[in-house]
Amino acid sequence: MDNRTYAQLLAETADLLEIDSGDAFRIRSYRRAAEAIDSCTIQLSEIASDPKRLQEIPGIGKGMAANIRDMEQTGTLPLREELLKKYRPSMLQLMRLPGMGPKTVAFLWEAIQVASIDDLEAAIAAEKLDDLPRFGKKQIEKLRKGIEEYKKNSGRFLIDDAEEAAEKLMAYLRALPGLDVIEPAGSLRRGRETVGDLDILVTGPACAADKVDAAVEYTVKYPPAIDLLAKGQNKVSFRLRSGLQVDVRLLPEDSYGAALQYFTGSKMHNVTLRQRALKKGYTLSEYSLARIDDGSVVASRTEQDIYGALGIDWIAPELRENNGEIEAAEAHTLPRLVELKDIRGDVHMHTTKTDGRNTIEEMAEAAIARGYEYMAITDHSKNLAMTFGLNDEEALAHAARIRQAEAELGGRIRIFAGIEVDILSDGALDLADETLAQMDVVIASVHSLFNMTEDEMTARMLRAIENPYVKILGHPTGRLLLRREGYRLNLPAVVRRAAELGVAVEHNAYPDRLDLCDRDLRMAKEMGCKVIINTDSHHTSHLEKMRYGVEQLRRAWLEKADVLNTLPAMEFLSALRKPA
Repeated sequence: MDNRTYAQLLAETADLLEIDSGDAFRIRSYRRAAEAIDSCTIQLSEIASDPKRLQEIPGIGKGMAANIRDMEQTGTLPLREELLKKYRPSMLQLMRLPGMGPKTVAFLWEAIQVASIDDLEAAIAAEKLDDLPRFGKKQIEKLRKGIEEYKKNSGRFLIDDAEEAAEKLMAYLRALPGLDVIEPAGSLRRGRETVGDLDILVTGPACAADKVDAAVEYTVKYPPAIDLLAKGQNKVSFRLRSGLQVDVRLLPEDSYGAALQYFTGSKMHNVTLRQRALKKGYTLSEYSLARIDDGSVVASRTEQDIYGALGIDWIAPELRENNGEIEAAEAHTLPRLVELKDIRGDVHMHTTKTDGRNTIEEMAEAAIARGYEYMAITDHSKNLAMTFGLNDEEALAHAARIRQAEAELGGRIRIFAGIEVDILSDGALDLADETLAQMDVVIASVHSLFNMTEDEMTARMLRAIENPYVKILGHPTGRLLLRREGYRLNLPAVVRRAAELGVAVEHNAYPDRLDLCDRDLRMAKEMGCKVIINTDSHHTSHLEKMRYGVEQLRRAWLEKADVLNTLPAMEFLSALRKPA
């Protein structure tokens, strides 16, 4: 069991306790433990049998250590199972809707026996909520839209969750001798921001016709699989506890390249490629590129062989969306896509001064370990009271502390003093210009009042970036993947003005944001707007999320020269907007 699963089970137990009007202290203890485990860098499965080591983790006491041992042994918590018998598992889904906390779920259960999203949708349609306290027209409409969004995203998974599931399965498969090449395909390989299911392709001697049955049986026994959907000669399909469907295909080595190309997709990329093959007298399938007239195989072992036989350059998986990549491959004009190794610094991160989990020094050591030349500490401003945001005096003192920390590190890394300043409702900024003028990096972001009209939000953003001290527009659309759509905004107008002013737009690489998306990043490039990629890290472990953002930059056809923080430290600073 991984840390995320431990944390999820504990958090769900806390939610169920709150629905049950449980003891507040007990509820807090479960939530605190879930948060501690979620940010823990040690895998609990490795120390679950050692109560002393478990209790060294802040938030884990003797009782919670016992709970962790139970989860490791049984896959669940007795208290959680007891509460699920009293209530219903579908109530946990209800809490994924905006405004639906445990107390609201408990109230709706007691008042009108709503226990699921379908129940709630039916109750709204029947106007059963209209006469209930706390449910005005705005709240009901918010719930209606939340249900629509949930159903639209149901069955989708964030890219980091899908990748984690894939890595664990691939590690299991590698333990079987003779499975030499194991690779994800589908939307995960293409770097899509969310994933519907997993395709894992496997080849090696163990996939030969006379041995593959044993490999199939081994795959079927994968411990986290809870629902076997199909088992064939070279394919196993099952579902994980999370609901994610996995298809494992065990393939002969001779056809592996054709299968990898086919199952990577996208559908329209493959359609266009097959049409090209037909014009050349070939057929392209998951087995091979073959001649139509006699069926002889032209290419099959590698993707490079297949693309080469079709007269085009190999195309990086992230580009395979039928957006002109085949034509560019034919003309040998594919971009030299930015790579993770090109990123020299991360300039959006938070510390314990506001809502981060680590100190300046700890964040710096983590950045050094990643090989970064520079970083920026950009804690929140005062409007975000729940994050202990900084007022002007505190922000300046914090900037001085950042510079002191840089000096104490003796040149091992540049640390820029910065701030993530809130954009207020009218587009004004949350700190005085005199304060912002003393910062190396100023990121302006929206964190509140998301329900403005398009005209209001656009005017708000435009006024903010007119401030001469704003250097970066943070997570510009405000979306949270699978949870919240971006706010209504004339993004082209904002990006165009940002380009004119020299304000960079951020690609926020954290997997639940990935904001701007690949399409909007491509638009920014076309408009000549500067792009910066950051992780928005609140913990040292978050720095590694950069790779998910780089995949989105690659999907947007961005090259190294398109991304400001591929520059050395002083060139990066010089490339940022200068106050007029």
